[in-house]
Amino acid sequence: MRAWVIENNWDFDGLNIAERPIPEPGPDDVVLKMLAASLNYRDQLVVNRGYGRMTGELPLVPASDGVGEITAVGSNVRHRKVGERVCVCFNQFYVDGELTQDMMAGILGGPIDGTASEYMLAKGTGVVPAPAHLTDVEAATIGVAAITAWNALCAAHPLKAGETVLIQGSGGVSLFALQFAKLFGARVIATSSTNEKLERMQSLGADEVINYNDTPEWGKQVVKLTGGRGADLVVEIGGAETFQQSIRATRMNGTIAAIGNVTGSVGEINWPLLFMFKKNVTGISSGCTREYEAMCRAIDANGMKPVVDEKIYDFDGLKSAIMSIKDGKHFGNIAVRF
Repeated sequence: MRAWVIENNWDFDGLNIAERPIPEPGPDDVVLKMLAASLNYRDQLVVNRGYGRMTGELPLVPASDGVGEITAVGSNVRHRKVGERVCVCFNQFYVDGELTQDMMAGILGGPIDGTASEYMLAKGTGVVPAPAHLTDVEAATIGVAAITAWNALCAAHPLKAGETVLIQGSGGVSLFALQFAKLFGARVIATSSTNEKLERMQSLGADEVINYNDTPEWGKQVVKLTGGRGADLVVEIGGAETFQQSIRATRMNGTIAAIGNVTGSVGEINWPLLFMFKKNVTGISSGCTREYEAMCRAIDANGMKPVVDEKIYDFDGLKSAIMSIKDGKHFGNIAVRF
């Protein structure tokens, strides 16, 4: 089989297609013939060893999301069968309960081999049935971005119908959060850098939109749009340059679900705005297999379709697809069809 492998050095020159043997399953494993993959912001960080030692060691197959058909099952796997189409879970070691430090060794696409190969090995407990109404490309996107958004809305602050959610930008996590929030009957305020993207977010159900280039103090605008109250939940993906505005945008006793740091890792915080007004900050780190199953049931029951960028790459174009992430020109999930 062919696989994209980071081999000799941690950079894009080191990422190339290599020949590898088709894997054989251990007792607790399944083998998947991959049908499609989806890419995330973390994938371009992995190529440059952006997570330090937690990125893993060379050689490494990148990418964390994908869908495949089971071609073989291990002797201990009873609940999965050959021929089943499944989505792979981002953290292969995190099945249920609390996330522990040792489970961090099971993350696909760094530190363990990911989905950028024609066949891959996965844990029998690390795959879930793909929603039947989704195409292969659509099903491939239900990975780290989707489960992270799901947990931001279900774990950090269990969302209630009629509450207000603020989402930032038009990346994968944000768009999944928008779609899930509308499934739950919430009001959504969305920010983005262009009016074109904001119009597309409105077509997906965003109730109010803010161009943050035109309105740098968008936290105050959120308070204004909510009648002086603020958002019940803020899905915070920006980090250093957005966190201060997220604090301002959040209501008293509201929650900030901290997910990403695309604008930087270190920034100033106005502490009194947090403790005087009892604003809660919760870190969100993907999810477990049981949460994937619940999320997929909700997607299936509601016929929800994930947003996929109009440019779909083929297997040979996967490196170009990863390199395109930083440009930020895509809308929705970047997908690769095998």
